Amino acid sequence: MRSPSESAEAQREDYRNQKGKLLLREQTANLEGVQKRCFKCGNEKPLTEFYRHPQMADGRLGRCKECTKQAVAARAASPDGRERIREYERIRFQFASRKAAVVRYQKKRRQQDPQKYKARTAVGNALRDGKLIKGPCEICGDPKSQAHHHDYGKPLDVQWLCFKHHREIGHGQIVGSLITK
Repeated sequence: MRSPSESAEAQREDYRNQKGKLLLREQTANLEGVQKRCFKCGNEKPLTEFYRHPQMADGRLGRCKECTKQAVAARAASPDGRERIREYERIRFQFASRKAAVVRYQKKRRQQDPQKYKARTAVGNALRDGKLIKGPCEICGDPKSQAHHHDYGKPLDVQWLCFKHHREIGHGQIVGSLITK
């Protein structure tokens, strides 16, 4: 159970989040119909199709969301870009606020699906204790594999898959490679 001061702080935080969402909704409603031209693609789009940026005169970035996403992906795909991102994330994680955010996220995830958390923990403990042996990917033979659960109710009944096959077969996602040589 939370102490009274923790409970009050949690209530204040909830209030701030709700107030922020309401203000954002109101601001977005006022922007409907307003158009802006993207300097990258040259298309005129609604102002809501541009990311917010406090240093711009109209409060929005000069390039549309689609062009911004493409630029970020291109920068991340370059070898120099990947290294800069890695360094940025390493420094960013040193801040106490970032560490606290990660802890909050993990706690929320564990509360949302406790059976999944227990199954993952059981696999980790079984590997540590030698009750379960990590095998190579069952599809391609890659020694770097992950445990995939078909049923979280059977925590030690896992299929060993590499990252790519785990995402594609286990979760129906398409994995593209950013690594270029």
